[in-house]
Amino acid sequence: MTVNQIDAAGVASKRMTAPVRDRLAEDKAMLRSAAELTRDLLKPRPAVYWTDLIASCVVGYGALFASMTLAASGWAVVGFVVAVLALYRAASFIHEVSHMKHSALPGFRLGWNVLVGVPLMAPSFMYEGVHNLHHQRTRYGTVEDPEYLPLAHMKPWSVPLFVLVAALGPIGFLIRFGILTPLSLFSPALRREVEARFSALAINPDFRRRPAEGEARKLWWRYEIAASAWAIGIVAATVAGIVPINAFLIYLAAISLLMVVNQVRTLVAHLWENEGEVMSVTAQYLDSVNVPPPGMLPFLWAPVGLRYHALHHLLPGLPYHSLGEAHRRLSRALEPQSPFHAANHRGLPGLLLRLVRGTFGLR
Repeated sequence: MTVNQIDAAGVASKRMTAPVRDRLAEDKAMLRSAAELTRDLLKPRPAVYWTDLIASCVVGYGALFASMTLAASGWAVVGFVVAVLALYRAASFIHEVSHMKHSALPGFRLGWNVLVGVPLMAPSFMYEGVHNLHHQRTRYGTVEDPEYLPLAHMKPWSVPLFVLVAALGPIGFLIRFGILTPLSLFSPALRREVEARFSALAINPDFRRRPAEGEARKLWWRYEIAASAWAIGIVAATVAGIVPINAFLIYLAAISLLMVVNQVRTLVAHLWENEGEVMSVTAQYLDSVNVPPPGMLPFLWAPVGLRYHALHHLLPGLPYHSLGEAHRRLSRALEPQSPFHAANHRGLPGLLLRLVRGTFGLR
């Protein structure tokens, strides 16, 4: 989305608000403490990753199968909800896959794609090489950030529309992999368009992805072909009567609700108050959100370390299982006046209310 398009959509003027302007300077003490106090937490623990992922998949697919096979009842609904939450947790590992050094967790990317990425039609190449751009200091919060929109300054209808788009996600995935992938094999022009516009889990509609190269391109093709075969196969199996239509619809509904939950989480992952300015790391941290304990609900709606999203922007190389300990250390070490504490928020309702109030011009 260009600057003019943003203004046309109802974004306020480009003038930065006073709170954001005041945050532009780096808090070097915070940055230094963050680096020094977490050096021993950088190593990922394969047993934690694999156990968490496999357990989430077993619970998720088991509950999904139960919801498909049980007669319409309260237990079928319970199974569906459990399936969505467990598969949402499993799907959230795509964030870790996009950050990890794969030599430290050999086979995990492949395992995640086999267990989650391909079956849910969101293979890792849709996020790898895209999410990393969101962490580039001079790109974050600008029109070149694939994962940022100034939602707090947009029209009130932007928030529900943002969620509605996610609800239609599984239909988009079926079209992307079941139709566009095979057609693009016969049209170079269509292939360029598919790669640029329909190959990224991004929220910025103006983002255009550059073609992958080298080993990344080989992995892209491997997982795209697998996802295409899955999408075509499951539709064909449903049409042929091999997969019951109700099971197919429950499968799509689970992906849709999973994506809605993630989109709501995305709404509160940042404050979305930047209007295109380049921000310091400290400012990016303060525009992001931590929802630390004692609240327990973020364990469900912000799993796999996502409740510490601001801390993740401060220390993007930290594995998810280390974020809680890192947050505790920094909370104890940094004085109350440190901006570190300003990124901590109580929960989802207050953050959503703040965002909605922003869209109505209320601060």
